[in-house]
Order: sequence, then C-alpha cells, then structure tokens
Amino acid sequence: MGSEGNGDGTDDGTQKRADAPGIADALKELGDTGKATWAAGREAATAFRILITADFALARSAAGRTLALTAVAIIFGASAWLLLMAALIAWLSLNVGWAWGISLLVCGSASLLLTLGAGWLALHYFEHTRMKATRRQLARMGIGELGDFMPDVDSAKSAKASAEKVADATEGGVKKGLGVDVTPP
Repeated sequence: MGSEGNGDGTDDGTQKRADAPGIADALKELGDTGKATWAAGREAATAFRILITADFALARSAAGRTLALTAVAIIFGASAWLLLMAALIAWLSLNVGWAWGISLLVCGSASLLLTLGAGWLALHYFEHTRMKATRRQLARMGIGELGDFMPDVDSAKSAKASAEKVADATEGGVKKGLGVDVTPP
C-alpha cells in the first residue's frame, strides 16, 4: 500500500480540506462581525448623544446660575463702590479740606477713567470671541462662508493674507466682485 492513511480511508490532505471552513461559513462570520460592529457603533453613538445631552443640560444650568450670581456680584459690587466713593468724598471734604464739588469731581473722574479703561479692555478681549484662527483653518478645509476664497490646506499661501484680502474686498459689508456676502474672520 503506497498511501498512508489515518485509518478511516482518507489521507491527511483530504481531512484538512474537509475541516477548512467554506465560503458560506466565512461570509456568515463576516456578516456576523459586520452586525456586531454596526451594533457597537450604534451603542457608541447613543452613548455619545447621551453624554452631549447631559453636558448641554449641565452647561445650561450652570449658565443660568452664573448669570444670577453675576447679577448679585454686580449689585453688591456697585453698592460697595458707591459707599466707598461716598466715604472718600466725605473724607476729602472734611479732613483734607477740599470743597464738596471738587471732591465729587475727583471721585467721579476717577470712576469715569476706570469705566473707560475697562470698556476698552472688554472690547479688546471681545475680539477673541470671533475665533479668527479657527475660522481661517476651517475655511482652508472648505468649511464655512469663506471656504471658496481660501487656499487649500496643502497650499503654501497664507490663510491670514487671503482672509485680509477678502476683508478688504468686502469692507462695509458691500460685495466687491466676490459674489457672496461674507463676514471676514
């Protein structure tokens, strides 16, 4: 006998081919894996949606409380400032010997200068809320109102220079050949 069997009349090669999964089994496993992947993705998306919803609810609640406490702080801060100014005016008038009018003028001028300085700083910092750098990068990716006017992401051109060119072309909110109203970053 030239062939060595394993005792049941088949050789090892035939046995291995019989044990190997068929194409139908492989497709079934692939389908099951795809279904499991889809279910896991759906669960992850659901969990992410729940997280975002909870985060927005927390932010909304915190924003309301922040506004209320800010109002309380402004009220008590303003009343404390008024009391301190009244005390300073009385001290300047009674102890330093200044006239009431001059004491009021000095304290009022100091308050006005502080108000103007704080207002100027507030306007300066408010510019940061426009998120200029982020808007330029989004525009370079083709997202947003300036997407058509910005160079591509892999371009060596400056997005800031392109944004300034668009701002110059649309000064005063008037379109100058661009074909679309834009808010420059």
